Amino acid sequence: MMDRRTFLAATAALAAAPAFAKTAAKGGKPVGLQLYTLRTLFQADPVNTLTQVARVGYQEIEYGGGGYDAMDHAMLRRTTDRLGLKAPSAHIPYDSLANHFDQSVKMARTLGADTVVMPYIDQSLRNEEGWRQVVATMNRIAPQLHSEGFTFAYHNHDFEFTTQVAGSDLYERLIHDTDPALVKFEIDLYWAVKAGQDPKALIRRLAGRVHAYHVKDMKPDGSMTSVGSGTIDFADIFRLNGISGVKHFFVENDECPAPYIPDITTSFNNLSRLLGR
Repeated sequence: MMDRRTFLAATAALAAAPAFAKTAAKGGKPVGLQLYTLRTLFQADPVNTLTQVARVGYQEIEYGGGGYDAMDHAMLRRTTDRLGLKAPSAHIPYDSLANHFDQSVKMARTLGADTVVMPYIDQSLRNEEGWRQVVATMNRIAPQLHSEGFTFAYHNHDFEFTTQVAGSDLYERLIHDTDPALVKFEIDLYWAVKAGQDPKALIRRLAGRVHAYHVKDMKPDGSMTSVGSGTIDFADIFRLNGISGVKHFFVENDECPAPYIPDITTSFNNLSRLLGR
């Protein structure tokens, strides 16, 4: 459980949140939260954490981290349904999808997700032979997920752009060697920028294949911060929403500072304004 100081600070932040928070995004696209941002709170008390997320005004969540995979998934679904939260996607590790496919599908379906996102590839596979295996696995599980009624997407960090294999970076291999009809992309805008990518150029190359964005901002020193508190020009990037195919916008801050709720509230308010234009 969270300590008393953290609980009181989080409660105060919710009380101080602007009255329009719940409705700020109604004129635009839903604002979501990647739960990895609150992994410490979520692992200790998932029901209370989801309740606080809903009170801030978030309409969607994306499962990832915090030990959610070992929790009571039916209980989580009852909780999100009661709170009016949608959970359109879940991050499921490479090994689980490759070797425990049926269990992964059952979990995603119970949680209410319609999209399965592969979130990370271990360093041991970031080589010619390993990446060939990764691509083959994606091309195997994507049609299987499709037949089960799910969309499949891949979430990037920075290493996909900075690691070269056989004359091209790993992300380039994913773009060209996977089925564009079945393998979509969840672009983590922070990590793309961190890797030196032009996010608008990347989006144009992936037009129609972008399932979602992870929206996290960058301080001048390169560290993460709440949306609207850094240097990434999301308003400019979002001008390409019409061609990207993007359906979901998930706030994320891997380095979210305690007591956590003020940070996600700032991100919610700023992203709501951006999407409500």
